[in-house]
Amino acid sequence: MDAALYTTLNRQSGLMREMGVIANNIANGSTAGFRREGVVFSEYVAAMDRDPSLSMAHASGRHVDLSQATLSQTGGTFDFAIQGEGFFLVETPQGERLTRAGSFTPSAEGELVTPDGFRLLDAGGAPIFVPPDAKVALARDGTLSANGEPVAQVGLWRPSDPLALRHQSGTLFDGGELEPVEDGQVLQGMLEDSNVQPVSEIARMIEVQRAYELGQKFLDAEDERVRGVIQTLGR
Repeated sequence: MDAALYTTLNRQSGLMREMGVIANNIANGSTAGFRREGVVFSEYVAAMDRDPSLSMAHASGRHVDLSQATLSQTGGTFDFAIQGEGFFLVETPQGERLTRAGSFTPSAEGELVTPDGFRLLDAGGAPIFVPPDAKVALARDGTLSANGEPVAQVGLWRPSDPLALRHQSGTLFDGGELEPVEDGQVLQGMLEDSNVQPVSEIARMIEVQRAYELGQKFLDAEDERVRGVIQTLGR
């Protein structure tokens, strides 16, 4: 197989991966707290002594778009939205995870949990307990009060290394080593929308599909050429 085929096949693999990422973005265009992702392509160049250098692209990772999304008012007592930098920290069976999805409910034990049952953690990394039938209020600095008495401080966190942020599933992220966010704000009765722009994602999907189709046409033409050569030599 010559260099052109290797390069095209590698490119096709990356484009296929990008189509999957874009499709996931579109599917989560209405998922509260979802962060848009993009594929990061790297270029590898092999320098030859006599032959021309070979350049190949490789879809080596994903980029998470952390831009602020629109905040929608819900009026829910336990709907929290982050304005600015930072993530909520929740406890999952796989360990602590970051999320911007702020829809919580009190469990039977009085702990605030996500729809999947993951406990929300405070600024010290402990679960947040809310007394039953209490009037709950949340200050912008994350102070949670019940009947006017502070009961917890909702923690905002970020990865110590921004490049360590890895999407796990849905709206959850693994951030590696974490550090607290000092200047973030938490709003009660609101949720942050997905930061996906559906029109832009659909336009990008069309571009990637066209690029993939062009690559496939080249591979088909190259396959026909090779078959023709083999048939000619075999006569």
